[in-house]
Formats: sequence, C-alpha cells, structure tokens
Amino acid sequence: MKQIVNKKYASIFNRDKKIRYVILLGGRGAGRSTVVSQYLLSSLIAPDYFRCAIMRAVHSDIRHSSWREIRDRVTEQNAESELNIKENEMNISFGANSIQAHGFRASSSSYSAKLKSLASYNTVWIEEAEEVGEEEFKTLDDSLRTTKGNITIFLTLNPPPKTHWIIRRWFDLENAIDTDGSLISGFYTPKLKEGLDDVLFINTSYLDNKANLDKHTLKRYEEYGNSSPSYYFQKIRGLVPETVRGKIYSGWKLIDELPHEARLVSRGLDFGWFPDPVALVNIYYYNGGYILDQLAFGTEIKNKTIAEVIQNDGQRALTYADSAEPKSISEISDYGIDIVGVEKGKDSVSYGIKVVSEQRISVTKRSKDIWDAYENYAWDEDKDGMPKGKPSHYKSDFMDAVRYGLVDIVDGGTDPDRKEKEQIQILVNRDEFRKQQTRRFMV
Repeated sequence: MKQIVNKKYASIFNRDKKIRYVILLGGRGAGRSTVVSQYLLSSLIAPDYFRCAIMRAVHSDIRHSSWREIRDRVTEQNAESELNIKENEMNISFGANSIQAHGFRASSSSYSAKLKSLASYNTVWIEEAEEVGEEEFKTLDDSLRTTKGNITIFLTLNPPPKTHWIIRRWFDLENAIDTDGSLISGFYTPKLKEGLDDVLFINTSYLDNKANLDKHTLKRYEEYGNSSPSYYFQKIRGLVPETVRGKIYSGWKLIDELPHEARLVSRGLDFGWFPDPVALVNIYYYNGGYILDQLAFGTEIKNKTIAEVIQNDGQRALTYADSAEPKSISEISDYGIDIVGVEKGKDSVSYGIKVVSEQRISVTKRSKDIWDAYENYAWDEDKDGMPKGKPSHYKSDFMDAVRYGLVDIVDGGTDPDRKEKEQIQILVNRDEFRKQQTRRFMV
C-alpha cells in the first residue's frame, strides 16, 4: 500500500514509542483527518497487533466524519476486497486487526457509555475532541491498559477557548501575532508545555495543506478574514480564542461569599449519570438580583444522594428539575423533597435563555463548575460558523439547571417576595396532602 502523506505530519509515522497522546490542533482544511485515517489504514493491514476505536462525543456523528474518512482511504487504495467491512456497524477488520466506531454517548441525550469495553484497544482516534468532557476523557484514558502494542490516543480538533480542559492540561499560550507582525487581540498561539515527553503536538492550518485545496476553498477561507474575523482566526487559522464563540451569557459577576441577607428562592436540578453529570444549584435573591451557589456536581450520583444533599443543606425551597425524568422526580419526592418538573415546549429553551439573560446574576467563588459552564456555554454552529439556533451541549448541565430554577421564579412578575409566598403555599399544600394520604392508608 502506497499513500502520499503531507510531510507536515511525517512525525506521526515515526514517533517515539513513549508517545501516548498525539494532538493535531488547528484550523479547517489542514488535512488532519486525512492523515489520521491514512495512519489507521496502514496500521490495520500491518502484522502488528492493532485494535482501534474511532470516537466522537455522540456515536451517530461518527458515520459522516471519521468513518467517512476511513472509507475514502479504503476506496483510494482499492482495498475493499481485501478487508472485511461491516457498514452498518462501522467496523473494518483485517485478520485479527480491526477498526470499530464507538461513541462516548449513544445520542446527544444519552447518559451512558461503556468505555470499560475498550480495555483491549491500543489505538483511539477522537475526532472533534473539543466536544468531549474532561471526565469522559479520563475514563477512556484509564480504560486503555492492554500490553499488546503501544497505546496511542489521537485527538483532532479546532482550537477551543483558553479555559477548555485540553488547553489547560497540555498547553501554554502566547499572544498571537499576525503575518504583518501586529498583535491579534483576543487570540493565542498554543505551545506544548515543557516536560511532556508522552505528547506529540502538531499545529496546522490550511496554509500547510494548500496543495490539496481547490482555489474556491482557498478564496473562501481568505474572505472570512474580512467578513468574520473571529471565525477566521479560530476556525481557519487555528488560534486559541480568549472566549468561546457565540457565548450566550455575559455580565455575570463572581462574589467571594454568599451575603447573610440573601434568601434562597429555588433550586435548579439537571439530571445526569455518565458521561453527563448531575448539576444542582441553589438560587438566592439578593438586592434585586440573583446569586448562584453550587450544591452538587458530578457523574454517577444516585437520586437518593441528590435527596440527601438537599436535606443536608437545611434550607427549604422548591426544586425545579428536568421534566424528561419523571421517574427520578418521583423517587426524589418520595424522600420528602419538594420537587417539580419544569414545563418544556418547542421554544422553552430559547425563552428560558432570554429570561436568564435579563437578570443580574452573581456566582459564589466556590461554585467553580458553574462559572466554568458560564464561560463556555455558547450557541451551536455549523461547519461554516453559522448559528444553528440552539445551545451547544458542551457545558450545558449547570446552565440548564439555572434556567429550570430561575424561569418560574422570574416569570409572571418581578416580585420575588410574591413568588416566595406562592412557593410557601405550594409547600404547605403538599405537606397537607401527604398528611391526608398517610391518614387514609392508616385507616
């Protein structure tokens, strides 16, 4: 098999055996997916042990991205007859070697993943790695422990904002300089941290792959520099932005601690399991605005534990939760927690975002996961940087919880004292109902 490889990526094929992480980060049109699929195909037919998982955050997204790339390489080599290809399963094998599609989640709303089943794999390719959460990656990394061949994880991605876990873990940032020597405000050039001898980092853009791009694509990329500079510098040139593109909320403030006079008016709860976490937030009213205080955040948190966390908080307030989990809401209610599902309709997300955006919001400094979500919560975009009209799933857990807990409090009026009185009446009515039910069953 003979493949023509962009020389910019030659080090992938002759890297040191101690390299565990290969990070290909940069702008669009750089040929990252092409070269990884070339490497995987050549490894598949080699005599050495090779078991590879091609992965994305959501399993269904693999078919039209990394799987399509591998199938294109197979076609280019006219190798279909030599390989056992199972299109429906997105699996290719050659003897004992194989490539298998495997998502971190079955769907965008799925909580579960079976990453432990990857223990025997020695190669993983994560396409669009910026979509994968840090805990998901850690679980995957810890699951790869075969002694049959060197373990390698390929991460291909466009640069996420500087607060993203991939940037924090592996990179230092330098101020970005344009081709004319001027400073590019709000953007950084990533540099691999010193002492990371198990990482191979290759930073590329379309400028490194011009020979494989048609003139219309090159012209369109250049035009983005004038029509959409932020998109051009991040998605085309491959620079790390100060903040996420399409950031939804702004103007929130960090405060050192919760004021004594602040009154708890509600809680917001977004359910999860793994890889999506549970997010539970206390929402306080204070001096005309609202304060968010993190109560619980993590994966594989059981409903009983959620109820215990609320009970141990020692403050009474109605908890607003995702109505898509009626069984969980019922179970938590059975533990004596006052909890309801929020009403969800066609435009409920957009409406909720509008309501939250109109409030003055503060966040306690100890609520690090809430602040991290605030910094990264953004509108989802298509491949050309156009908004899809819905938020990205990434870092949405606490933002959903905040929306659940705030909308009903704010909706219908701006008097939190009135809303608090209504809540008290709801709680009293529920207590009376429980007493009546208890008496009925005792008779």
